Amino acid sequence: MDSDHDIKTRVTTLEELKVQRKGDDCLVVIYAPVASELGRRHVLDKELISIGRDRENDIVVDSDSVSRRHARIDHRDGKFYVTDLDSTNGTYANDEPDPIHDCQLRRGDQLKIGDTIFKYLSGSDVEAQYHETIFNMTITDGLTDVGNKKRLDQVVRKEIPRAARHGRELSMLMIDIDHFKDVNDTYGHLAGDSVLRDLANSLQKRLRPDDELGRYGGEEFAAVLPETSLAGAVKIAEDLRKLVESHPFLVEGEQIKVTVSIGVAELAQGMDSKAFFRAADEMLYKAKNGGRNRVCPSPSEFP
Repeated sequence: MDSDHDIKTRVTTLEELKVQRKGDDCLVVIYAPVASELGRRHVLDKELISIGRDRENDIVVDSDSVSRRHARIDHRDGKFYVTDLDSTNGTYANDEPDPIHDCQLRRGDQLKIGDTIFKYLSGSDVEAQYHETIFNMTITDGLTDVGNKKRLDQVVRKEIPRAARHGRELSMLMIDIDHFKDVNDTYGHLAGDSVLRDLANSLQKRLRPDDELGRYGGEEFAAVLPETSLAGAVKIAEDLRKLVESHPFLVEGEQIKVTVSIGVAELAQGMDSKAFFRAADEMLYKAKNGGRNRVCPSPSEFP
């Protein structure tokens, strides 16, 4: 990152945070294409703060998906408001499907500008919020807001000995979006990001409270299902497959068809976490080779 970017973007380290006055509202980068941007903190210490690709902005987001002057944040009556400056790709708040024009920022809000997501921190305990945000980033996928691969590994390593100790079943789903590259190639990667978020949200709503959904990588998700047999996991997988197939994924106002292939595996005696993931991944491979938009093993293999 060049020195001009460092000058134009105010970055606060953890040590600097400790000596700043309480109540310094800020934006923290929780998702970005460049890993070095994660956790970057931008203090909202001016009446008007500009955001965009141009180096003259107060917050520079160096991405082709961001307009030169994309948005601004201004201080009105003790509150912060974000205003979109007629950007090409729009400014989004939280999980709202439509871009915003002007809205008040509230504590914990997420602001999506291009392919970067910020979290708004506010109040007298900003330091505690910041540390919590940084910790959550280590186990949460910033784009989809579900667990990341590290979190999935932690869950599996905990559930395997628990299942063995109590003689309980444990199953896993490996879920992959079919032909996801076509979505990115046709509509752009911002549309692909939107599909990933919508998919994660839809899957999470169907799964049970004790199930653990995470983004395994790219367009691939995994779900850990405690106290669930292979037959039970296959039924859940088929429900998820049908749910995705019928779900109206909206991209730039156009409804597109999205399907998933799902591999299902049950924990077998002697399996460690790597073998468990590998078993589910092998079933996913068979589902995709079998024509996609299907579950493997097939529901028809069970009474």
